[in-house]
Amino acid sequence: MINVKILGTGCANCKSTQKLFEDVVAARGLQATVEKIEDIASIMGFGVMSTPGVVIDGSVVHAGGVPSRAQVEQWLAR
Repeated sequence: MINVKILGTGCANCKSTQKLFEDVVAARGLQATVEKIEDIASIMGFGVMSTPGVVIDGSVVHAGGVPSRAQVEQWLAR
């Protein structure tokens, strides 16, 4: 099971990133959870200063801006 955390306070880019991950997970039939983290202290705990941030299985893989669908597919293919 892949554990994805989307770090962000609820801005449009954060919502777009969450939807993108949910769409890729559904399209590929992956076993994954996509969780939204909006608490500033929790976000800072990951060392992310610009949102949206993406954490996959405990590792920060992205921060700042919406990732491309190709990037998301590559991260989830591992």
